[in-house]
Amino acid sequence: MKFFTCIFLLSLVLCVTSDNWAQRAGKFMKDAYGATTVSITVIICLVYGDFPFVKESPFISSSRFHLVDGTVRKRGAKDMARAYTDMREANWKHSDKYFHARGNRDAAQRGPGGAWAAKVISDARGFYKHMRGRDEADRRADQEANRWGRGGGDPNRYRPKNLPEKY
Repeated sequence: MKFFTCIFLLSLVLCVTSDNWAQRAGKFMKDAYGATTVSITVIICLVYGDFPFVKESPFISSSRFHLVDGTVRKRGAKDMARAYTDMREANWKHSDKYFHARGNRDAAQRGPGGAWAAKVISDARGFYKHMRGRDEADRRADQEANRWGRGGGDPNRYRPKNLPEKY
């Protein structure tokens, strides 16, 4: 984990002078480790607050990573994971927006920690899609569904016809 953290910080330092430094840093890490490994590791670090370099660095304050109860964040992350698992299990055409909204709503209902976890996971997923060159319009529609769900909106707004009642 420390090695990954060092690579991440190095990629930020090397790419910070460019206009799109976040994109270049992500590409640097993707080339070094592979996109799936990087995205999963970053999401786990952000959601669970496992930042080993925070304790070691005099420049970074760990207080901003402990604004909410870790238990609530973990439950919110589990809500998001459950929605993702259900989406994969359902394997239903045009259902992704529904599951995005449902996962965000369920996580946000747990309070500020759950909403924070939902936002972090949704933003990381959106960034990952952007890095992979996915359709920008689809990514924006996903983010709109995420915001709708986090705002307490009914996810059935995005529910496709004939999706089994189980979901």
